[in-house]
Amino acid sequence: MTQLSFEDFYKVPEMQFDIDRLREDLDRVLEKKGFDSLGLSHFGAIPVNQIPNDEESIKGHNMRGIYWTTPDESGKEVARDINIDEAKYTQVVPDFQKTYFEDVVRKLRSRFKIGRIRILLKEPRSTLSWHRDPECRLHIPIITNPGCSMVIENVAKHLPADGSVWITNNTKYHNFFNGGEQARIHLVACMLESPFKN
Repeated sequence: MTQLSFEDFYKVPEMQFDIDRLREDLDRVLEKKGFDSLGLSHFGAIPVNQIPNDEESIKGHNMRGIYWTTPDESGKEVARDINIDEAKYTQVVPDFQKTYFEDVVRKLRSRFKIGRIRILLKEPRSTLSWHRDPECRLHIPIITNPGCSMVIENVAKHLPADGSVWITNNTKYHNFFNGGEQARIHLVACMLESPFKN
């Protein structure tokens, strides 16, 4: 991918998805299975893809992956969780096959090199930790509210659920907060190539 000179939030041009179809098919998936909290409060994840024929690739630590945080006043950075080989995640999981999500994944892959794809939920009135990830992330907001914003370093931005596609520079310190009273749900993909200049 050519290096582009845009800020840490980038709205992908000429790429739009049907938000109503995403919500309808998400409801169908949720009827089959709920969000896995991964042992974390205020967080939920559903895998959309996996390593082919490897159900272990969508369980436990493989659902989270490595990140770095500064958890206390010392400011010392520490690593959490495990490294993930994102390039191996190429098979849509059965729950999402023959849904609109499979079409979305196909279109995203035709334009971007992506790894793990997950549906991520942020509960009402909650926030993520202040952390950085090994790669940028692609977002398609599915359900959100005006009280939801992503913060990258000192810049906060609301990503509307209108079918738009965003790329965020998660290699910088960031978090996400949901100050509303409904869940915030995004389709999130790990980018294998960064479009951001360092």
